[in-house]
Amino acid sequence: MFARRNEPPLDPKVLEEAAEWLMRLSENDLSETEHAEWECWKVSSPERNRAWSRAQLLQSKLGGLPPSLAMSALDRPSNPERRAALGKLAMILAVLPAGWGSWKLAESQQWTADYRTAVGQRRELTLADGSRITLNTDTAIDVLFDSNQRLINLREGEILVETAPDVAPLPRPFLVSTRQGRMQALGTRFTVRELQPRTHLAVLEGAVRVVLADSGQTAPLIVNAGQRTDFSSQDFGQVSLTDRYVGAWTQGMLMADKMRLADFVAELARYRRGFVRCDPAIGDLRISGAYPISDTQRTLNMLTQTYPVLVTGHLSGYWVTLSPA
Repeated sequence: MFARRNEPPLDPKVLEEAAEWLMRLSENDLSETEHAEWECWKVSSPERNRAWSRAQLLQSKLGGLPPSLAMSALDRPSNPERRAALGKLAMILAVLPAGWGSWKLAESQQWTADYRTAVGQRRELTLADGSRITLNTDTAIDVLFDSNQRLINLREGEILVETAPDVAPLPRPFLVSTRQGRMQALGTRFTVRELQPRTHLAVLEGAVRVVLADSGQTAPLIVNAGQRTDFSSQDFGQVSLTDRYVGAWTQGMLMADKMRLADFVAELARYRRGFVRCDPAIGDLRISGAYPISDTQRTLNMLTQTYPVLVTGHLSGYWVTLSPA
């Protein structure tokens, strides 16, 4: 039987074992001895049985390994690329089946977008009108400029927008859309982050006019420089002062000012492939400082050197846990 949502998380070591067996089965036929070992492994514990059920689910949905991992499976066990692929495969098994839909959606969002960034990557674009867009980690956008508008569709992730005056004969509005609504720049520099089920907007210069996707009787909202808000497709959140560190990611930094460790870890996880988990026992620990997002391992080391935190890694570093030291 496949895993249910209320089942406890599987041990990372067991997930890695299941990923290893799945890779070995994809490489070639097992010998009689290896086949017997595999059969014995599957029934040796309830956790291993659950892990292999997830492996079967993955096989049934894809007909084998994900294409991005299949070639790496053919490498020698000591090959670093194979070890990395093994870690990625174990991660996929960890979120199946509940996370299957979101994982497939993320794959689709990334590879069909006009512009995209991978996890941990940032990218700067200069558009045809001179406007500049900075894409944060794991972000995907589409760009549509025509005679009526200049439109950026944020599929997922976070962007910093710096608009330029339109040089077309008739000035066209500069728009950014998400699933939750549409924002019109009014001579502006601002950030937009889609964090389902809401969009988060912070205005650094100028102003932004926001229209909800399902506005009904809700009037548009003007958000001015130094302000931020969030919104769903039907309602606006509170307008408040912009966090002074809101654009720090464009400089490669994650800033913390008496920030809960659990919240910090959630932000850091955006820039690192795999899972980063914070033990609830230290989730309320307050931390401060400037941390590099381009080297998340260095950031984790900085935490252990400054605070009573122990960092342990599994699955070749793809699964990291922060616990009390």
